Amino acid sequence: MKKERFFSTAVREPADRTWSNCLRVDDLILVSGMTARGQDGETLLGGTAYEQSRVVFQKIKDLVEAAGGAMDDVVKMTIFVTHMSDNAQVWKAREEFFTGDFPACSLVQVAALAKPDILVEIEAIAIAGCSTD
Repeated sequence: MKKERFFSTAVREPADRTWSNCLRVDDLILVSGMTARGQDGETLLGGTAYEQSRVVFQKIKDLVEAAGGAMDDVVKMTIFVTHMSDNAQVWKAREEFFTGDFPACSLVQVAALAKPDILVEIEAIAIAGCSTD
């Protein structure tokens, strides 16, 4: 087995020795929890759960593609929200990034995320090439 870290210029990398945004082990692609923070790590991109979810799904897409996969290779997501009532906004954004069978998914309400204005955080697992015939 081989573990490799992947990067995207569209996604800010964390400080060294904290975590990896995206790892690939053979065909398994693991994406850490993504939020709608901008490249500076502070600015929040989007005020609604829908807007933030779109930013997050785009980051996941960028990382999965950098690792050699596609969004339809995503097989599992865990979505953290600060308000369960935002689920419809998250689902609306999700529909813009997936076709065919949607990934298995858990939706979890949490008391807070890393910053008070962050409404959504999403982590993903993909298997490169599993969506192709």
